[in-house]
Amino acid sequence: MFVLRQKPHFRALIYFWGLTAIAFLLVLISVNTPTQLEAIKSKGVLRVATRNMPMTYYIDKGRPAGFEYELARAFADHLGVRLELVIPPTFADLFETMRMRNAHLAASNLTISDKRRKQFDFGPPYRKSAPTVIYRIRQGQSRPESLDDLFGKTILVLQDSAQAELLTRLQKNHPELQWLASEDDAASELLNKVHDGSIDFTVMDSAVFDAQKSFYPGLAKGFELENPQPIAWMLPKHYDGSLKQAVDEFFALPETRQLIDTLEERYFSRQNQLNFFDTSEFRRALEERYAPLEQFFMLAEQETGIDHLLLAAIAYQESHWKADAVSPTGVKGIMMLTNDAAGEVGVSDRTDPRLSILGGAEYLVSVRAKIPDRIPEPDHTWFALAGYNIGFGHLEDARILTQREGKDPDRWQHVREYLPLLSNEKYYSTLRYGYARGYEPVTYVANIRKYMEMLRWEEQVAQARRSHGTAATRPEAPPSEEPDTEQTTEDEIQELLPAL
Repeated sequence: MFVLRQKPHFRALIYFWGLTAIAFLLVLISVNTPTQLEAIKSKGVLRVATRNMPMTYYIDKGRPAGFEYELARAFADHLGVRLELVIPPTFADLFETMRMRNAHLAASNLTISDKRRKQFDFGPPYRKSAPTVIYRIRQGQSRPESLDDLFGKTILVLQDSAQAELLTRLQKNHPELQWLASEDDAASELLNKVHDGSIDFTVMDSAVFDAQKSFYPGLAKGFELENPQPIAWMLPKHYDGSLKQAVDEFFALPETRQLIDTLEERYFSRQNQLNFFDTSEFRRALEERYAPLEQFFMLAEQETGIDHLLLAAIAYQESHWKADAVSPTGVKGIMMLTNDAAGEVGVSDRTDPRLSILGGAEYLVSVRAKIPDRIPEPDHTWFALAGYNIGFGHLEDARILTQREGKDPDRWQHVREYLPLLSNEKYYSTLRYGYARGYEPVTYVANIRKYMEMLRWEEQVAQARRSHGTAATRPEAPPSEEPDTEQTTEDEIQELLPAL
């Protein structure tokens, strides 16, 4: 019996050529297969997963806004592609979206953690934030200062969040530590629950809380559970790493760092400068009196083009949304119209909320017409409100004074510095209309702007609540105009008073 045997060197030759053929095929495939970045550019779309939250992404006056949205849009522009947003219904679904590769990256204030690194890649950190215990200040309740103060308390955090991951680690050495994880809530919802007392504590990033705390009077930071942690964009792991490299290069650009600084100032530094009592009163009025009036403010916007939030803010400043409000001088109603103003706009009953709001909007149109057309918005409106409050003659005096001092009389930021000087004889004696309580219109306009900011905040939170029930994919809309973040504080006004 004969058995044909291959010589060893012949078998090795076959093995060598087989490996060579396989290697050649792999090279051929790699040459003809575009990288992930090339595929994105070819399709012309970058898909970014995020959450509908006031600091992340929301719709402002029909346009998209938010820290993560604007940063992601800048990256899409850098790549020369269109931005498409993927909005998972819950925070936990954000990770499932990435695991299923339904988005190219996630931009949603995500902390880098060891657990997440095992599943995903991350871009360069662009912010840091510490996980912080949030509580409500109450009489007889001390500030939590250590883990011991959390034992036996109701704690709620977001499911799959870095805070939940941290609590899980801490529980290994502190089995008394218990908490609940929510799939449905957003950060603002957690703060609402601490504020209304339905839970004792929540844990969230300090920067996120700092950006919202002034809208939740009575809430404060307890202690940090660990040192500040890096925050970055999250990407599914990909064999070629081309998109991650593009993200790294984008964040290394000087203009990107400058953009991040601008966005942090815009979205994480905005403050409601009202004190605790004023904010509490505003929130109470919002819950008790605003809802039935909102439709009239919206109707007035449709008829006059004036932002309904501006009208609502003016109404709160004037009457605290009380239809039966009456001043000692006889002005009355939601918009506190004088008899003459009511007659000018055809309001027969100033105590009728609908008539008062519509009439007030029409009257504001006539007031704004007294301001030179060359002054753009929003300064045009701030001047109109100041003139309505103090009188247009005194406003003109303040603008003259501003120009004398080498500042721009067409900018509210400049004129508001000199309005308080109208009560100083050294200045008003040189002006046509003489003495005036010039600090009053500064406070008046500042308050209205603060109320607008709070109303805008509440609309954003309400929008986020409505959106949490459904997932969505949203194409990019036209970029939003830069919000006006200028604020006037009582301290700034007081700084001007010693000279009076």
